[in-house]
Amino acid sequence: MTRRALAFAPALLLMLVLVAWNDIESSFARERQRGPRWYKGNTHTHTLNSDGDSHPDDVVKWYRSHGYQFVVITDHNVITSVEGLNALHGLDDRFVVVKGEEVTDRFDSRPLHINALDPARYIAPQGGTSAVDVVQRNVTAIRAAEGVPHINHPSFGWALSAEELAQVKDNKLFEIFNGHPQVNNVGGGGAPGLEEMWDQILSRGVLLYGLATDDAHHFKRHDDRTAARPGQGWVVVRADTLTPRAILAAMERGDFYSSTGVELTDIASSAQELTVTVRKTTWSKYRIQFIGRNGRLLQESLESPATYRIKGDEGYVRARVLESNGLMAWTQPVMLGARGAASSAP
Repeated sequence: MTRRALAFAPALLLMLVLVAWNDIESSFARERQRGPRWYKGNTHTHTLNSDGDSHPDDVVKWYRSHGYQFVVITDHNVITSVEGLNALHGLDDRFVVVKGEEVTDRFDSRPLHINALDPARYIAPQGGTSAVDVVQRNVTAIRAAEGVPHINHPSFGWALSAEELAQVKDNKLFEIFNGHPQVNNVGGGGAPGLEEMWDQILSRGVLLYGLATDDAHHFKRHDDRTAARPGQGWVVVRADTLTPRAILAAMERGDFYSSTGVELTDIASSAQELTVTVRKTTWSKYRIQFIGRNGRLLQESLESPATYRIKGDEGYVRARVLESNGLMAWTQPVMLGARGAASSAP
């Protein structure tokens, strides 16, 4: 190579870097101009850094290759680093890995687990004098660490009742479906299922948004129904950008739905009505149910889109979509004030 060519090489390299950076900036600009979009993600996932069976890189590869746009790694009482994972998997602005921690505590024999989403630092289990006190102390610590809390699998070990959950302050998220095979989603033996608990809490006037999650531990036991496998439950979040803070802000205002396989194309709500639109498949049939205070069925529709017109005395209105092969989706509740005004909307 000539001296002249050698002298020109750094300038050429700088030009290529600038062109690449301009392309990235243009991509972000186009993203902002498009406005809110739907992003599919899982907020409860484990790796071999706690009790999972796979390296974080393999976990991220699974979610990215299966149509997700984000995943939160929530190992027990440890924060798994995500910077390297995002460097490998997130540069194209189509996937992001969010750091997290499953703060794993207990009271007597009751396992009390609270996820911290995107905390600034590690949160040690706080302990406490009762189950509610333990959960509250951990939620408060998560907020102090700039994280977003969500309460995990309240029926795992029959740890928390609806009455206890309703007493926790400064928390907006809890799991109404968890893909682990030992979390007692549907209840039994006189204990309510998680969705029934949700209605009990909402009927007390306490606003909680319902999550579906994997709680995935096992990425190598694909055919083992006793394993905690990925792909069981997820959230689909409507956010302005695919960034941790935009995703979490949307979740905390209830702008998402939860699913075990049903896909929605739109949710529209106001003080007057709630409309749900399903992306249908040719092999399935659907029932769209609108639910109010005490879990009362307000209306059922066999067509999509389906609209429920709010009367004002329902307490709250949420929608549940039942698919003919057992899959489900849940929208977040619209809470109604004394005059029927919507105080919160998805």
